[in-house]
Order: sequence, then C-alpha cells, then structure tokens
Amino acid sequence: MRIGNADEAQDLVQDVFVRLLRSDKLISSTTLPALVFTMARNVVTDWFRRHRVLEEYEHYIVGSGGRNESMESVISARELMERMERTLARLAPECGEAYRLHIYDGMQVGQIAKEMQQPYRAVEYRIGQARRAVRAALSRAV
Repeated sequence: MRIGNADEAQDLVQDVFVRLLRSDKLISSTTLPALVFTMARNVVTDWFRRHRVLEEYEHYIVGSGGRNESMESVISARELMERMERTLARLAPECGEAYRLHIYDGMQVGQIAKEMQQPYRAVEYRIGQARRAVRAALSRAV
C-alpha cells in the first residue's frame, strides 16, 4: 500500500520471505509477527532509499556555468546505473556482490562479512576496490 505498485509490493514481500529463510534468529509463533513487520518495514525503507537516489539523479546535467545545456548533455540515472552495473560485472564476483549489499541493501561491512562468510578486512577491501572502479567509470561519464 505504501509503495503504490502491486508488482513492486509482491517483489518486496518475496524479499521479506527470503530474508526470513536466511535469518539465524530464533523464530517462534510469538516472535514471528514482530519479525515479519520489522523486516517488511526495513525492506520498504530500503526501496524508498533506492528510489530517492534514482529520482535525485534522474536529470543529472553535465556541464558547468549557467549556460543552457542541450538535451544531449542530460544523463539519466538509469544510464548511470547501467554504467555502474557494467563496471561491477567486470570486477571479481565477490567485489560486486559486497558492493551491491553495501549500497543497495544498506548492509554494514560486518553483516556482509558474516553473510558472505569472508573476513571483515577482505570484505572491506572488496567494497573499496568496487567503489574506486565505480567512481572512475562514473567520472568518465561526466
């Protein structure tokens, strides 16, 4: 209801169930409703966070000064996201996965390390490596 799109809402509900299945918390009939509510709230918050970023950069204009920019100079957020995803695809799979979990899912490095079953410092290094690659690719776009 908060999202306003039934298809997106169904996807988010599936995300909640996947998180429930991956959860290592003790789940009982008394804790299940609160856990589902909390997970759903977090998934919806993450969805709004991702879409807010998309809306902020939807009409990112390349150039400087107060001059009138042509339509060719407008880079949409979708193009930037596609460029970022292509950059992540060229990296090692662990780097891309760690970066996506950190950026899209808002997970902390410690949580990512636990989920990926990797040392904290290795995950930290992989996120930094992916971040440098994405910045370089996006700076070439601008």
